[in-house]
Amino acid sequence: MKTVIVFFGAAALLVSAQAKRTFTGIVTDKMCGADHTAMNVKPDAKCVRECVKAGSQYALVEGGNVYVLGNAKAADAFAGQKVKVSGTLDTKTNTILVDAITAAEPRP
Repeated sequence: MKTVIVFFGAAALLVSAQAKRTFTGIVTDKMCGADHTAMNVKPDAKCVRECVKAGSQYALVEGGNVYVLGNAKAADAFAGQKVKVSGTLDTKTNTILVDAITAAEPRP
C-alpha cells in the first residue's frame, strides 16, 4: 500500500512541475506593473529601480500579466526595457524562476 501512495505522490509532483519556457515583456516592478504614472518618476527605468530599492520586486509585464522575477539579479540592467526571460513559471505564486534574461530588441 505504501508503494502505491508513494507512486501516486511522485506522479502528482511530476504533473504539477512546470516546463521551462520563454516569456517576452517589459521589466518593471511588482508595485507599478505596467503603469508608472502614479509614482511620477521618469523615465520608467528610474521608477522601476527606485521602487525596487524601496522594497518592491522586479517583475515582467507580458500582455495583461505581471509576473514576479525570482533569481532576477540581472533584471536591473534591463529595467524598463523589452526582454526575453527564460525560466519556469510557478503558477501558485505567479513567479518566474529566471534562468536567463536577454534584450528582446537592440538597445537604442
